[in-house]
Amino acid sequence: MPFFGQASMRRFNTLHPLLQSVLVVAIEFIDFTIVCGHRAKAEQDEAFNNGKSTVQFPNSKHNSFPSLAADVAPYFKNYPHIRWDRMPEFYNLTGVIMGIAFTKGINIRCGSNWDQDDEMITDQKFQDPGHIELVL
Repeated sequence: MPFFGQASMRRFNTLHPLLQSVLVVAIEFIDFTIVCGHRAKAEQDEAFNNGKSTVQFPNSKHNSFPSLAADVAPYFKNYPHIRWDRMPEFYNLTGVIMGIAFTKGINIRCGSNWDQDDEMITDQKFQDPGHIELVL
């Protein structure tokens, strides 16, 4: 059965309890890693400057503590463990996470459907399929 490694657990511990409650169930069904939880100012500035975020500190949901957002990626047993070129697996992972959140009554959105209109991929200006965030 999949489980969170040490690095994922450190990031998991920075997440809002509602996100934690979803991800702890998701790991029972699909292997993934938590790439990012809370982001301090320097990390957010770097993400913004590198084009990995469209907002500056403190406007990302990653910037609150506990974090209202997480970046996740499918985990592959073979090296490399994260395959950024395997987008179908990212969509599968976020689909599992969204389904679990839905059954728990927790409203989240993912970075491949920012406007939550069920039109994934094609109408999004900024694609971030591994990003999930609470909608409060």
